Amino acid sequence: MKNPVPALIPFNKPFIIGKELQYIREAVRRRHLSGDGFFSRQCQSFFEQRYHFRKTLLTHSCTAALEMAALLLDIQADDEIIMPSFTFVSTANAFVLRGAVIRFADCLPHYPNIDPQSAEALINERTKAIVVVHYGGVACDMEALQALAQKYRLYLIEDAAHAIESFYKGKPLGGFGHLAAFSFHETKNIIAGEGGLLVINDEQLVARAEIIREKGTNRAAFFRGETDKYTWVDIGSSYLPSELIAAFLWGQLEHLESIQARRIALWNNYATALEDLRRKGVQFAEAATPPATLNGHLFYMLCNDVQERQSLIQYLKTQQIHAVFHYQSLHSSPYYLQQKSSNTPTYLPYSDMFSERLLRLPLFYGLKAKEQKWVIAAIKTFYE
Repeated sequence: MKNPVPALIPFNKPFIIGKELQYIREAVRRRHLSGDGFFSRQCQSFFEQRYHFRKTLLTHSCTAALEMAALLLDIQADDEIIMPSFTFVSTANAFVLRGAVIRFADCLPHYPNIDPQSAEALINERTKAIVVVHYGGVACDMEALQALAQKYRLYLIEDAAHAIESFYKGKPLGGFGHLAAFSFHETKNIIAGEGGLLVINDEQLVARAEIIREKGTNRAAFFRGETDKYTWVDIGSSYLPSELIAAFLWGQLEHLESIQARRIALWNNYATALEDLRRKGVQFAEAATPPATLNGHLFYMLCNDVQERQSLIQYLKTQQIHAVFHYQSLHSSPYYLQQKSSNTPTYLPYSDMFSERLLRLPLFYGLKAKEQKWVIAAIKTFYE
C-alpha cells in the first residue's frame, strides 16, 4: 500500500446525529431524570407505532430486558432453555440467573443463526422456551421456529440486539416471539451509550412486565390512576433507564432512516469491493435474501482458519485498522463446562467454525469513504 498510513480507524465510533444533547438539556429542564418520563414515553410510542408491537418498555440494557423476560416466564430451577451457542453471554446469563439449564443448539452452516433442526433435537419435557438470536440483524427462520414453539407449546423469545429495522416476510423482527429484547449499546445501529427495550407481544404478560420493571410494585398503574396507592405485589428489580438515556435515544430515533441508509451503503461497499477475494477461499457475510432483510448492522468475513484470522488482525493493526472477532462458543466456555448440566454434545461444528474464523470489519455511521477504501485495500493487500 503506497499511501501513508492514516490515523487509527476504529472498529466502532459512537456518534451524534441530531438533537441528542439538546434533548438531554430538555430532560434536565423538565426536572424528571429518573426514568419513565417524557422521553421514555416518546421512545416507547415510536416502537409501538412504527412496528406495531403490543407493548414496549425501555430498560437500561438489552441484558436487563432479557432478565425481565426470564422473570416474566417464571423460569425455575431445572427448566430447560434452548438457544444458540454462538451468542453473547447475556443471552444465557438471563436464564441461568433463574436456575435454568441451558441447551445449546448449533448454527446453520452458511450463517451464524440458530439451526431449527438442531434446536428441535434438544426439546424434551423440561424445555420451556427457545431463545433465538438474529445475528447481524438478519432474521432467523422464524417460520420454522414459530412452528416448533407451537408444536411443543414453548415460549419463543427473540434476542434482537442487532435487529432494529430488520424484517422477515414484511414483519419486523421483535414481533414474532412472545417477548423480544433490543439493544442501544454504543456498538449498535441506534445508540444511547447503554440502553435496551423489552417488547411484550403476549397480552397476558403486559401488566406483570410493568410490575417487574418497577421493582415488583404496581407503581405504573398508580400513576395512571388505576389504584389509590402502590405497593409491593410481585418480584422485580430496577430496570428503568434514566431519562438522560431516553433523551439521547430519542435524538437518534428521529434519524433512524438516514442512519440505516448510511450503514446499508457501507455494508454494500464492502460486499462489492471484496467479492473477488472469494476465489482465494475467503467468505463474507451474505446479503440477506427474501424473506429476510438487511439492516447493515455488521459486516464480517470468514478467514480460512483461525491462524489466518490472527495474522490478518495483526496486519490490519499495522495499517491502523481495528478489526475484531466475535462470540466464542458458549458450549465450550469455562463456566459452562464446569456445570453439572453441561451434557449438550460438545461438538457443534458450525458454531465453532464461526467462532474461529469470523472477523468483523469497521462499520459505523461516521466511517468515511476514504477510511473504508483504506480498509478494503489493506485486506486485498494481505491476500495478495
